[in-house]
Amino acid sequence: FLIDLFIIIALSAAAYLILPLSGSVQILSADKISKIAIDAALLLLCRILFGVYRSVWRYADASSYLNLILADITGSCGVFIIGRLVKGLNPGAAFIGITNSIILLLTLCSRFAYQLYYAQRNLRKESDGRPVKKRIAIIGAGNIGSALASELQRNPRSNYAPACFIDTDKNKIGNSVNGIKILPENSKTLEKLGSTVEEIIIAIPDAGTDLKAKLYDKYRKTGLPVKVYDYPVGNSDADSKRAVREIKIEDLLFRDSIKLDKSRARAYYKDKVILVTGGGGSIGSELCRQIAKCAPKKLIIVDIYENNAYDIQQELIRKYGRDALDLEVIIASVRDRARIGQIFETFRPQIVFHAAAHKHVPLMEDSPMEAIKNNVFGTKNVADMAEEYGCEKFVLISTDKAVNPTNIMGASKRLCEMIVQCRTDSPTDFTAVRFGNVLGSNGSVIPLFKRQIEAGGPVTITDKRIIRYFMTISEAVSLVMETGVFAKDGELFVLDMGKPVKILELAEKMIQLSGFEPYKDIEIKEIGLRPGEKLYEELLIKNEDADLGKTDNDLIFIEHDKAKPADEINSILEELSQAAGKNDCEAVFAAVKNTVPTYQPKHN
Repeated sequence: FLIDLFIIIALSAAAYLILPLSGSVQILSADKISKIAIDAALLLLCRILFGVYRSVWRYADASSYLNLILADITGSCGVFIIGRLVKGLNPGAAFIGITNSIILLLTLCSRFAYQLYYAQRNLRKESDGRPVKKRIAIIGAGNIGSALASELQRNPRSNYAPACFIDTDKNKIGNSVNGIKILPENSKTLEKLGSTVEEIIIAIPDAGTDLKAKLYDKYRKTGLPVKVYDYPVGNSDADSKRAVREIKIEDLLFRDSIKLDKSRARAYYKDKVILVTGGGGSIGSELCRQIAKCAPKKLIIVDIYENNAYDIQQELIRKYGRDALDLEVIIASVRDRARIGQIFETFRPQIVFHAAAHKHVPLMEDSPMEAIKNNVFGTKNVADMAEEYGCEKFVLISTDKAVNPTNIMGASKRLCEMIVQCRTDSPTDFTAVRFGNVLGSNGSVIPLFKRQIEAGGPVTITDKRIIRYFMTISEAVSLVMETGVFAKDGELFVLDMGKPVKILELAEKMIQLSGFEPYKDIEIKEIGLRPGEKLYEELLIKNEDADLGKTDNDLIFIEHDKAKPADEINSILEELSQAAGKNDCEAVFAAVKNTVPTYQPKHN
């Protein structure tokens, strides 16, 4: 403000001395000083009204400069109008135009100089002359790339100094953005990168998985670290921001992050009492996060493992406070029917997401009775209480391993689906949602590979032919909540998991991302399929009665599998209950085998 005041007064005074109206040298008489004061007052007043002095000018963009220009045009018009209305205060339109244009030009120059000063100050050097900041090449000279370069230049806490852009647009190559030259994407440029920059950052908006993988493979051959300027993996919500981050395996192998319209789900879950079993687990905790965003009347988290329950409790309290979110965290087992009944009687939830389950295939093969007790009868307990206490919706989190299961975990989850499917005449709408592996979940193969790579290898895979479907936790939960909106009558929903991924390719890419070469620096070892494990996971039951139905969401399908009658399911559960109560594995296996024919017991 003071700099602007000085420019306006000095330039106005100089104008009356240099541009005399009478042709002779003028002096600053009282009337001329009055004109200068009016000009200064109107210009500064308009700048204040237009918010010019609320801008942080070291980071100003084109809109801030346009705002300044509009303010000065308005102020100049005001000076001209006052001069026409008040006798003796009219210096002339040409005089006002020339003087105020020069004032505006110098004002703009002062701000450009201010920005340049901060940009240059950020490029400070160490005593030996080397830049403190890492010199980087930015792939993509579009809006995102230029915005990144500008931010890195102006931010004194940035660790990077943009050295060049690389682009394929012939109209851009050879030009500059923010003083940074744009180079072509060719072999000559790639050869020089190693000696001119220290890192490479991909800054291309909406770059899909295939493009990211192509660029990563191309630029990693330079031997330089390759990063990306993008949203967090699986999260491009309005409240998330782009950031320079490491390229993750999710960027290279899995499908592009899906964009969902969550408005319908948010409206449905708003002001509802919602209970999540297994709320501290991978899926359960993400369900709690997304439910909390919907402003429920009350959120009840039930989990047997207190550490996970405590973590999600503290996370939600930190984010929403104790007043904005009515949160109840309860340590309880879904096996305890009386305890579950007590919870339902106390809180009367309207919607239940049942995510509590044992999910680890090999461990359940070693402890099959636990899969039956926890998964099957835990689901029955929660479903019975939901029905008894008048819940509106009950949503079971199922798995692709329930399709034609060859292991006890998958068979137990198929039985859970049957418990839900047979309740077609219930006042509570029961549904099950089936999907494959979720990235970053507890027990996922990705954390295992990371630990093996950090230990120097080998990375172990069960079979080089094995493939799996993957989805980010955020995507999976968003679709689960979407199904809860329109689910009814024991429907079984199947999520579109995208393209299957070869686990061998997953291991190879993860080794490369860690800076090593597969088979050279880190060995990949095949150890054979684990008990109950399949080469290929299915998402649908393959029989003549099964077909897919469409929903309003292109990523959610309904499997019209013929449900068994409730009496038959209850008879099976009674038989299982008696066998489980005696820990009679043979009887449990026989009952499961009769109900789920594809299951082949591995234990005697």
